[in-house]
Amino acid sequence: MHDVIDIAVAPLSSACGAEIKGVDLTKELSEPTVRAIKQAWGKHLVLVFRGQSITQDQQLRFASYFGDLGNRRKAPEQLRSRAEGIRQDNEKVLLVSNIKVDGQPIGAFGEGEFWFHIDSGYTPRPYKYTFLYALELPSSGGNTMFSNMYMAYDAVPPSLKEKLKGKKALHIHEYKRAEKADVSGDISHIPHHYHPVFITHPDTGRKTLFVDRLMTSRIEGVDARESDAILEQLYAIGERREFIYEHVWQLGDFLMWDNRCTIHARTDFPKEEPRLLRRCTVEGEPLHE
Repeated sequence: MHDVIDIAVAPLSSACGAEIKGVDLTKELSEPTVRAIKQAWGKHLVLVFRGQSITQDQQLRFASYFGDLGNRRKAPEQLRSRAEGIRQDNEKVLLVSNIKVDGQPIGAFGEGEFWFHIDSGYTPRPYKYTFLYALELPSSGGNTMFSNMYMAYDAVPPSLKEKLKGKKALHIHEYKRAEKADVSGDISHIPHHYHPVFITHPDTGRKTLFVDRLMTSRIEGVDARESDAILEQLYAIGERREFIYEHVWQLGDFLMWDNRCTIHARTDFPKEEPRLLRRCTVEGEPLHE
């Protein structure tokens, strides 16, 4: 067992994010070490481990310390080409990559900018946690930005909080990266779910804003025009620069984040340069205000 208890925690921004030093993720971890990581995670929301060299099995083992591993969400047949890759052969793993072999993508969500979103927020049980490991990186770009949605909730004007109390919003996913889903017609064939606009984090008891630009499309029971205006206001609050930690990837970086109190996005990068990251998750639970 790798029995490092006095891990070093170095904050990376005033918003969220901390680097964890002194832990080798190739080794099995002791319960005290896992507890120390959980404590740091609860405080900083996003954790970074640099210089790791881990196999897929080691990544899955580490993630399993924090709950039941999540299955990769399968897109409906008509959207499957956007989400499946020829090298995704483990139901617990998603390859985030622009690499193609014989013209076929090896993974999914590979190119360009990716708007702020919540992983699997369009399902009844969004993932609790996401774990992402860098295997190949472009020379620049492809940074991942994380926003602290506790801070965003606190910044919502009191009158708007009162107006939205008890309201739910539609989260919907057409497996696009920088384009909202069309909700003007029949959406029964597109993965979607309604979640409270404000949720109570089940572990910390703190309120968090649970909307994002990519997938949150409509506030239930509100006129469409007013809903759009309110959501734009909420997106803008959630994307305030002072709430964001921007991670500039290095090879061997391993990141983990809490999907219930953060949103994340990706910056653009040269599409001709390969980028490959390996993702796994921990299953979530229904969310409540």
